[in-house]
Amino acid sequence: MSTFVPASRVSNIKISPSTAAAARARELKAAGRDIVDLTVGEPDFETPAAIKAEAHAAIDRGETRYTSVNGTLALRKAIIGDFSRRLGLSYADNEICVGGGAKQILFLALMASVDNGAEVIVPAPYWVSYPDMVIANDGKPIIVECPERDGFKLTPDALEAAITPKTKWLILNAPSNPTGVAYSKSELEAIGAVLLRHPHVFVLCDDIYDQVWFKDEPMTTLVAVVPDLKERVLLTNGVSKAYAMTGWRIGYGAGPAALVAAINKLQSQISSCPSSISQAAAAYALSSDQSFIKESVRVYKERRDYACKRLNEIPGLSCVVPDGAFYLYPNCGGVIGKTTPEGKVIENDLDFVLYLLDGVGVAALQGAAYGLSPYFRISFATSMEVIVEACDRIEKAVMSLQ
Repeated sequence: MSTFVPASRVSNIKISPSTAAAARARELKAAGRDIVDLTVGEPDFETPAAIKAEAHAAIDRGETRYTSVNGTLALRKAIIGDFSRRLGLSYADNEICVGGGAKQILFLALMASVDNGAEVIVPAPYWVSYPDMVIANDGKPIIVECPERDGFKLTPDALEAAITPKTKWLILNAPSNPTGVAYSKSELEAIGAVLLRHPHVFVLCDDIYDQVWFKDEPMTTLVAVVPDLKERVLLTNGVSKAYAMTGWRIGYGAGPAALVAAINKLQSQISSCPSSISQAAAAYALSSDQSFIKESVRVYKERRDYACKRLNEIPGLSCVVPDGAFYLYPNCGGVIGKTTPEGKVIENDLDFVLYLLDGVGVAALQGAAYGLSPYFRISFATSMEVIVEACDRIEKAVMSLQ
C-alpha cells in the first residue's frame, strides 16, 4: 500500500503553536479537567449586533454570489476611508486587496514575492506564523532578537546589521503579538531612515491590533511617519480583532499596485474571493458607528492593568505593560532552576508553562514559540473573573516552587 509523503514545504513548517495549545486546552476541558485557558488570541466579545444585522440584510438583498477577487467596491471604499480617517493615508482602488483574514493577505504577499532563499527579517519575539510562512514560500527567515532591555523592539542598528543584498522584506507587527508593544513616531523615523538607505527592502506592516490601543497619543504606522516608503510598504489589517469578527475571516492590505495585482492574481486561483456576506458586514463595520471599539478597549485596559499588577507582584515574574493588543508576555526567568512539588526542575519556559498546565490548570504559551525566552504569553481577551482566577493559580504555582 502506498504511503502519502507530503511536499517539502509542508514537512519544513510546524503546526502553529498557539493553535496546538488552544486545541490541547480544549481536549483537557473535554476530559473533565478544570482548565483556565489563556491561550486564545480572540476577543471574548460578541460581534456588535448592528454588524450582524447588516449581514442578515445582505443575505436578504441577495448578496450571496461571487464578488470581485479583490472584494466588493463597497468594502474597498470602506477600507480606503478607514485608512484616510484614522491614519491620514490616501490609497487608490487598485492599491487595495481583500482576503480571508489578514493572515491570508500576509501569506499571499510572501507567495507573490519570495523565492529561491530570499531573506525576510523577522524581529523576535514574533507572531508564531511569520517564520513558517516565509519557509513555506521558499524564503529564509532572518530572526533578529529584540530583548526586553530594548523594549522588545527592533533597533535601527539591529536592522542595519540584518540587511543583506538578499533581503526582500522586513516584517513589523505593532502593537505586537505577543508583547503588545508598539513603536513611537521617533522610533519609526529611525527605522525608516535605515530602510531609505536600502531601497530593495520592502516592509510588511501587520497592524491587525492597531485599534486595540491603550496610550493617550494616537497609534501610528510606518508609512504614515515615513511617506517616502509608501511604494515599499504593504499595510495589512482586518476586522477580526477590533470588531470581534474573527470567524468572519476578512482581512485586507494596502500597498503598491503591482504587488496588490500579484496578490489578487494568486487569490483568483486559490479562493476566488472572500465571503460576500462577511464583506458586507466588514464594510458596514469600517464605515459605521465606532463606539464598540472605544468601549471594548476600555474593558481590555482594565483587564491589562489588573493582570500586570498581579503578575508583577509575584516573586520570580515580571511583566512589561503593553501599549496595545490583548496579550501579556511575562518574564519567568526568576523561576528557572527552581523545583516543582513533584521534584521536577524548571529548566526553561516550556517547563514552566507545562507546570502551570499540569499543576494548577492554567493554559499559556511558552516564549520559545515566539522566538525569545524565558517568557510566556497569556491573553487577557477573556473575562475579569477568568483573569482573577488565573492570576490566583499562577501565584499559587510559583509560590509552591522551591
